[in-house]
Amino acid sequence: MNGFHRLAAAVPVLRVGDPEYNVERMLELYARACDEGAAIVVFPELAVTGYSCGDMFEQQALLDAADGALARFISATAGRRTIAIAGAPLRVGSRLFNAAAVFGGGRLLGLPLKEFLPNYREFYEKRQFRSVREFTGRTAVLAGQEAPAGAGLVFDCEGGPRFGVEICEDLWAVVPPSSQLAIGGAQVVFNLTAGNELVAKADFRRDLVVNQSARLSGAYVLAGAGVHESTADVVFSGHAMIAFNGRLVAENARFDRQSSIVFADVKPAWTDSLRAYWTSFNDAASAATVTRVPLPAAPESPDLRHARLAPRPFVPSDAAVRSERCHEIFSIQTAGLAKRIEHTGAKRLVVGVSGGLDSTLALLVCAKTCELLGLPPPFICAVTMPGFGTSRRTRGNAAKLAAKLGAELRTIPIGPAVLRHFKDIGHDPARHDVVYENAQARERTQILMNLANAEGGLLVGTGDLSEIALGWSTFNGDHMSMYNVNGSVPKTLIRYLVEYHASVSEPDLAAVLRDVARTPVSPELLPGAQHTESLIGRYELHDFFLYYFMKFGETPEDLALLAEQAFGDEARPEEIRDALAIFLRRFIGQQFKRNAAPDGPKVGTLALSPRGDWRCPSDLSPAVWCR
Repeated sequence: MNGFHRLAAAVPVLRVGDPEYNVERMLELYARACDEGAAIVVFPELAVTGYSCGDMFEQQALLDAADGALARFISATAGRRTIAIAGAPLRVGSRLFNAAAVFGGGRLLGLPLKEFLPNYREFYEKRQFRSVREFTGRTAVLAGQEAPAGAGLVFDCEGGPRFGVEICEDLWAVVPPSSQLAIGGAQVVFNLTAGNELVAKADFRRDLVVNQSARLSGAYVLAGAGVHESTADVVFSGHAMIAFNGRLVAENARFDRQSSIVFADVKPAWTDSLRAYWTSFNDAASAATVTRVPLPAAPESPDLRHARLAPRPFVPSDAAVRSERCHEIFSIQTAGLAKRIEHTGAKRLVVGVSGGLDSTLALLVCAKTCELLGLPPPFICAVTMPGFGTSRRTRGNAAKLAAKLGAELRTIPIGPAVLRHFKDIGHDPARHDVVYENAQARERTQILMNLANAEGGLLVGTGDLSEIALGWSTFNGDHMSMYNVNGSVPKTLIRYLVEYHASVSEPDLAAVLRDVARTPVSPELLPGAQHTESLIGRYELHDFFLYYFMKFGETPEDLALLAEQAFGDEARPEEIRDALAIFLRRFIGQQFKRNAAPDGPKVGTLALSPRGDWRCPSDLSPAVWCR
């Protein structure tokens, strides 16, 4: 069991006013959805008849034809587990409603009705249809079957997903019905739409879908009427898309003249995880009035090829978006540091620079902050402290960076002081153990702290979110500072931040920054090459685990499954499981360091500040996660 369900949005070829033909085309797409293992497939608004029938909706012949064609469609789902949602007209007494027929397994399961009927400019739905507000019953009959009907229907598949339906204009309303459906428990909302196409309207529609999925912390699936609707006055494009929690995960090509279908694998349990800690959502939950419609279990995704799991979830894949995010992160970091300088009256910024990624980013933030506050570059005191494992490459890059940024550079070798300390505590320098490594880290922090005091300055921390999660730092060593600008920036993103700064810097500085970005991650505490990722596993894996562990509360088993799907051939299953074991053991066991973390700005949705996002006992048993 993987907990994912495959959702589909289908746009069929149709003939306006020909239900038999339309259902034939829909059955073809339904069969494809079944073959692909979809749990639910949604078709456009009034897809059985075509949306653009106009006053012909008042003709009983069309309604009867639609009823018969839909009955055949419903019968064809017998023995199938995939649920279908198709738009059709529903007459109840003298009133005609714009309905979404929900059916599967040969049965009509429910009839959500449209609430908001557009009646402006090119739309005149109130000419033919009535709002669900005029529906007074609890059930209705369509295609020869009776089923729950009206507003506020939440379909509850055994074991998930729970879903609701709204129709076209409902999404565009000030308070969309989908908001109430979500408050009532729906994890997924399907929208059958027939919005015509205008210049830039697709962008607006996409934004609505994506933003509503974020507002609901769930999935939103939209299927739009296609190009074969009437083009007498308007054109339809067949826009279909699927969004989850503010991210577009699937979208078709508009104006396709063939039938089309898009899929996405979604894990409904993630919605419950997100809503569990979102107190504002839960505060509104009592306001919803919904009717639960129990359904049999929906099929799980046969695989996760439509899950679109990003191996680097903290890093936007689109280059333009990535650059924009990098600029924003720099702005947040500099704003935080600027406020701290103003509040403390600091006379200098002191930062230890090693020539590695983290200290490079911290130095860049210091330089940007000085620029923001109109302070001269020498306001920054950059300190390089070569030790027993310092390489010529990193030391050289540290010096070049300080020079290019105009900071004062001080070089204070730590070797003599550490050797004296070893002598004082009776430690053999030939023993390259934890004492050997931690003594160097603490000596560096002591130098920086005392130097900051001597200068009336502020010691800027460099440790990143990934290191904080793993506890990959020395307690009361590099773990400590007076203000840590990198504390909520993951390692995988820092590399891109440095590369981004290189892209907007003059050539000489850019060359140094790019060399830093290419340098293997290392604490440089032992003589010779010491690569962190060879000891604890790749940071790409750790950041992946961190994201899904914190955001969705995933189990160890599912973390491994997700990583195998996301990384594919980039990581062997045994490498993933070894890294996961290290991540879980260290994440739980190193909480004591996080409980004493310095202040620093939050830049993303995930952070580990003990005063904000993550509060956990430092003596928690790891048994549940590390069996």
